[in-house]
Amino acid sequence: MRQETIVTTKPIKRLKHLLTYGNLWIYILTLIRKNKKIYAYALDKQIEKLFSFKPNKIMIYIVLYKLENEGLIKSEFEERRKYYTLTKKGDETLLAAKKYFQMLVRKL
Repeated sequence: MRQETIVTTKPIKRLKHLLTYGNLWIYILTLIRKNKKIYAYALDKQIEKLFSFKPNKIMIYIVLYKLENEGLIKSEFEERRKYYTLTKKGDETLLAAKKYFQMLVRKL
C-alpha cells in the first residue's frame, strides 16, 4: 500500500490541529463505541495507534468530564478503575458528526 505525501503548510497544520486536538471528543466517542467501554488512562495510546496523534492525559480527562456532563457518556467504577461507556445520546451525536464529515468531504 502506497502512503500519500501531504504537503505541510501552515494552513494544513492548523487544519490537522483543529481536526484532531480541537475535536478530541469525536475520537474518544469512537473508541468507546468500538470497545463498548474504556479505561481513560489508556486512551492516549489508543488514539495515537488508531488516529496518529497523541493528546496529553489531562486533555483527555477534561474532554471525558465534559462528555459526561453533557450526557454523551457515563462512568462506572469496576474495582478501583473508572470505565466509560457510550449513552444513546452519545451514539447519536457520534453518528451525526460522521454524517457531517461525510457531507463535507462530498462537497470539498
